[in-house]
Amino acid sequence: MFTPQGPTLRELAVQALSSTMRGYDLLAPKFDRTPYRTPDRVLEAVADAVRPLGPFDRGLDLCCGTGAGVGVLRGLCRERVAGLDFSAGMLDVARATLTGAAGGPPVDWVRADALALPFTRAFDLVLSFGAFGHFLPEERPGLFDQVCAALRPGGLFVFPMGAPPAVGSRAYWSLLGFDLAMRARNALWRPPFVMYYRTFPLAGVVDDLVGTGFTVRLLPLEEFGRRLDGSPRVRLVVAARS
Repeated sequence: MFTPQGPTLRELAVQALSSTMRGYDLLAPKFDRTPYRTPDRVLEAVADAVRPLGPFDRGLDLCCGTGAGVGVLRGLCRERVAGLDFSAGMLDVARATLTGAAGGPPVDWVRADALALPFTRAFDLVLSFGAFGHFLPEERPGLFDQVCAALRPGGLFVFPMGAPPAVGSRAYWSLLGFDLAMRARNALWRPPFVMYYRTFPLAGVVDDLVGTGFTVRLLPLEEFGRRLDGSPRVRLVVAARS
């Protein structure tokens, strides 16, 4: 991250002391040069897994950031695609990046809160990549209600989920330390910056999706291998609106 092209330590500190929205407005010009951008390998694996579940006419990239998921949707949908985010800065970068991109349907860019979506039965497919750490556990049912209302009957809400790191591993302590630091920051500083890595567990997510009225399937993304216990390292959550 601390390269000539990426954000500096000072820029990251300013972002971390801002609100969630303002922080992403500030980071937007350099976001695609950080590890936070969803890797192409993940985007391609999701596209390959979702394609046989179609066809799809209209798709939404929920919390689209700089538009990586919009590119996936343009390869999956036939009529129209939308990218939605609450950060004007991220949308500006997404629009500039994808304007004039060859192939695929036209794109609408929408600035809105994911907890108050301005759509009703508008999409066959909603994708999201790496955004759910910005929602507190108590907000999940409301978020899923909004997605359900935005989907047509039979439409799909799809997103990848990595398996949690093994307890005691370096990754485990790293994510735990990050979340504890964010909790301390938000207890001491306003406005809050909501970003956690451990508040979106698979079991709770599936329960909330089912409670919202979705039928849920879990598809292994075998490109990422399996853990020692045989479970997938990455799953694709496929939630169908009834």
